[in-house]
Amino acid sequence: MNSQRAGSEWWRGGIIYQIYPRSFSDSNKDGIGDLNGITKRLDYVAKLGADCIWLSPFFKSPMKDFGYDIIDYRDVDPMFGTLEDFDALMRRAKELDLKVMIDQVFSHTSDQHPWFKESRSSRDNPKADWFVWAESKPDGSPPNNWLSVFGGSSWQWDTGRCQYYMHNFLSSQPDLNFHNEEVQAQILEVAKFWLDRGVQGFRLDTANFYFHDKELRDNPPWGDSPRTDGTVPLNNPYARQRHIYDKTRPENIAFLKRLRALLDQYPDTTSVGEIGSDDPFATIAEYTSENNRLHMAYLFNLLTAEFSAKHIRNTVENVEARIGDGWPCWSFSNHDVMRVMTRWGGTNPPEDLAKVLLALLLSMRGSVCIYQGEELGLTEADIPFEKLQDPYGIIFWPDFKGRDGCRTPMPWTASEEFGGFSVVEPWLPVPNEHRQRAVDIQEAGPDSVLNAGRRFLAFRRQHSALRAGSIRFVDASDNVLAFIREDENECVLAAFNLSEKPVSFPFDSPVAPFKGHGFSETSAAGRIELRAYGAFFGNLAA
Repeated sequence: MNSQRAGSEWWRGGIIYQIYPRSFSDSNKDGIGDLNGITKRLDYVAKLGADCIWLSPFFKSPMKDFGYDIIDYRDVDPMFGTLEDFDALMRRAKELDLKVMIDQVFSHTSDQHPWFKESRSSRDNPKADWFVWAESKPDGSPPNNWLSVFGGSSWQWDTGRCQYYMHNFLSSQPDLNFHNEEVQAQILEVAKFWLDRGVQGFRLDTANFYFHDKELRDNPPWGDSPRTDGTVPLNNPYARQRHIYDKTRPENIAFLKRLRALLDQYPDTTSVGEIGSDDPFATIAEYTSENNRLHMAYLFNLLTAEFSAKHIRNTVENVEARIGDGWPCWSFSNHDVMRVMTRWGGTNPPEDLAKVLLALLLSMRGSVCIYQGEELGLTEADIPFEKLQDPYGIIFWPDFKGRDGCRTPMPWTASEEFGGFSVVEPWLPVPNEHRQRAVDIQEAGPDSVLNAGRRFLAFRRQHSALRAGSIRFVDASDNVLAFIREDENECVLAAFNLSEKPVSFPFDSPVAPFKGHGFSETSAAGRIELRAYGAFFGNLAA
């Protein structure tokens, strides 16, 4: 076993490769990816150099939100296979020295879940208080002004109970009532089920949404205009509130401690929380502190359209200043946001941008999530309205087209009609431009984004400072991000040109360039010179 992957803290500085099961590989010829398809492709992930795979939901679901609406937390949806298929995936991952992390959607279920069906059947059944129910106002309107992330009120009227139930997302995704101890106990049993099956970690969907304000107080307005940080589309009214009562409640911490205590009973396990908060820096610090809550968490600040060396530096420095003994997890792309190559590179992004962004992501202090296809430099797919699947996009189209553009099938083989993902038409189209960036083409190209990523990951494994060392930034030219990573073994200068023009900046300390990372930049006469979208790595202890 690679020594850097061994031990109880393999996740600290680990590389997590996110797989969206619907779109990774179709083994049963139905146009939808599945667990057996993932198993057959795990060699590819291992060759890339990842430590762990993160599987987005594969549980039984009516798929109104593509698996984030669950009807059975303990079983696999037939669309993806069986529990036996999952066990086979686990065995193959172990053979390849890959950890397996799974998505856990604890904040809400599907409205088709047996728990909710029982809860809505009456006001006095055993699960009547398992979900968030409330009386209407005297005029029949919702209990308060809380809004759904997907638009409109977060309250849905139920004609059977003649009450409203809460949903932070689709109306078909009712929120569980975590103030109920039985709910907490049941969720912990769900976690134990998968830990007993061998998983080494959980990615916790909406980790700060579990609790709501018992008094159901109104959220205050954001201000005179909607928030403009890019985390919510401006045409979504959700951006007009400060979400202080419908999420990120103080009671959440006690539950996270209970979940962490369970995880600590299983060696080599971890957790990473998704944090969508009005004050993400404070929340990520609070949720990962004291070694008894989340192991790590990620925020959305680097998943927005804002792109500059200054923005990235400010984000990292804010996290570093506030996180204390906590641990961050960084990502530039995932299944919920526009792919980074389009979001930060525009309509025709250069291939070198993908290479430098991968190197930057893999050089920051923290753990890293790479989203499938990011290592190929895939751009956002443009999905016509008639082929949209995402309800979020259908509601807000055309100003916001939803998440389908980042969820299209993985292109494996350029010559095949559907990119080698399937032999039949997939659930979302495979763009021609993605087929031209297919795995088989990039495997054959020594300077491809894929091979550049593999080289850099191999380089990273040789330098402990890049995996777990401290970080401090160095002032440099505009569009250049420069910092020093340091541990007891080495001191590494890393510099990245995020622009399309060559740049240089003064650096007076002696520095010896490293080799083997795939970038050709060097230093001379007290300056670091960087080509367009170039990077420099040097040894300051020389």
